[in-house]
Amino acid sequence: MKRRQFLAGCGSLLAARATLAQQGRMPKVGYLFSFPRGEGEHLWQACRAGLRELGYVEGMNIVVEPRWADGDYKRLPALVKELLDLKVDVLVTAATPPSRAAVAATRTTPIVFVGVGEPIAVGLVKNMARPGGNVTGLSLLTNELSGRRLKVLIDCIGKARTVAVIKNPANRVHQTFLEQTHLAAEALGVRLAPFDAGNVEEIERAFDQARAAQVDGAIVFDDPVLWSHRRLFVARADKSRLPVMYGYREFVEEGGLISLGPDRVEHYRRTAIYVDRILKGANPAEMPVEQPVKFQLVINLKGAKSIGLSVPQALLIAADEVIQ
Repeated sequence: MKRRQFLAGCGSLLAARATLAQQGRMPKVGYLFSFPRGEGEHLWQACRAGLRELGYVEGMNIVVEPRWADGDYKRLPALVKELLDLKVDVLVTAATPPSRAAVAATRTTPIVFVGVGEPIAVGLVKNMARPGGNVTGLSLLTNELSGRRLKVLIDCIGKARTVAVIKNPANRVHQTFLEQTHLAAEALGVRLAPFDAGNVEEIERAFDQARAAQVDGAIVFDDPVLWSHRRLFVARADKSRLPVMYGYREFVEEGGLISLGPDRVEHYRRTAIYVDRILKGANPAEMPVEQPVKFQLVINLKGAKSIGLSVPQALLIAADEVIQ
């Protein structure tokens, strides 16, 4: 009897899957990015690669729906609505602004965030171990990273009295970053000089103000808008001969001096693990938020030369990658 019931159950399951296949009812996953596609294509491809590694083939057993806000946060609510109207089974949101827009729009559709610095501080989850609600994902930073970045920058410079901090006033989590960096600065005997920047004009002005303040170095806080202007940051740092610490390696690949942060390509690739688990029935409320455990230190020797800086040998040895 048990064997017949088992076989009958298997038959019903296969029949149900066949019906879904006939109806074209493949799982549908939406992806929402705040930055322009041209700037983040490699991150989108990492998401797709992660799905392929888990056996998902677009158009055969999964449908993916990417959307790009192109740096215009005002478009996010409409893009979220567009994806929800498509009845996506999971919504993946890259960075804090799209994630907040998604949380404001739905309490039922599972949301997987990625590239978020402080998910509790910005109201995405209640607890990292048990997020609650319909939201979980991958946190980009840990509390101690701001202090580590400041320490490595000072080690690279040799000594520093004043360090500029360039932040986006529209990014709510930057206040938390600033507080964490202040604590580290006090312990290291360094003064911070914060400057706001959210567009090209403000970035130019921030560098002019930093130069006038005679800072010894600068830190650029993680932000999708500032990231999209990375070529301008590198050009202005070279012009000012200013050592700058970045959170994203893409700045260093463009010729910037140094970066310290998680492997973002790997970070985005791992969204597929969350998507897969949710599609198989896992509850986002009980899926712990993943935090990075390893950070990449990347140094560009050409970038150092362009500002007249000799990077200490000990730091070069400690680096995960040195770009010649």
